[in-house]
Amino acid sequence: MGRGRVQLKRIENKINRQVTFSKRRVGLLKKAHEISVLCDAEVALIVFSHKGKLFEYATDSCTERILERYERHSYAEKQHIDPDPISSGNWSLDYHKLKCKIEVLERNQRHYLGEDLESLSRREIQNLEQQLENAVKQIRSRKNQLVHESISELQRKEKAIEDQNNMLAKKIREKEKTMAQQAQWRQQNQGPNTLSFLLPQAPPSIEISGTTASQQEGEEAAADEMRRNRLDLTLEPLYSCHLGCFAA
Repeated sequence: MGRGRVQLKRIENKINRQVTFSKRRVGLLKKAHEISVLCDAEVALIVFSHKGKLFEYATDSCTERILERYERHSYAEKQHIDPDPISSGNWSLDYHKLKCKIEVLERNQRHYLGEDLESLSRREIQNLEQQLENAVKQIRSRKNQLVHESISELQRKEKAIEDQNNMLAKKIREKEKTMAQQAQWRQQNQGPNTLSFLLPQAPPSIEISGTTASQQEGEEAAADEMRRNRLDLTLEPLYSCHLGCFAA
């Protein structure tokens, strides 16, 4: 005989209730995963235990996106049914939705910071780890891109500075070459005059030929002869006077 239909009611035994919850939760999460993969459907499953522990499953581990889609769809249907949101009290509903969304975001933020991880299951920890690894990969990819862009920019600036230095060096060489040519041209045009002023002047040479020396000697001899004649003429009366005295 087959098993009879189990009556659905609250299990009074605490241990049996916890065991049943664990088994049914695993089966429910498994079924949600199967329908998501087999039927290509977006599934979001949220389960809270009697102690307030959260268990969830979402396609591609994106519960927030599926909930946002649900909220947009639900809000659009309500707007189509009741176009007057004030009269239907949708402002209060939106407030509660936003409050729940903020709580979910804050909880996820704490999880990303490594806080409040005790309430997460092994599968949730794995999903969180996968999300963090993907985030780190994207951050590193962006960092490498920025580093490569910075290196390319520095190389471009280095090339521009090198070209500018080469151009300045070429101008300096051309200027030096022009100045050297001008100096050489001035030296060629003013060379003889400049050398005549710069070189020491040689003393005038005195050339005494043989004839000139003879004339000078003859003139000196004649002068001596004339001085002797004058001396003789002066002394002659004296000699005659003395001689007369001696003769007497």
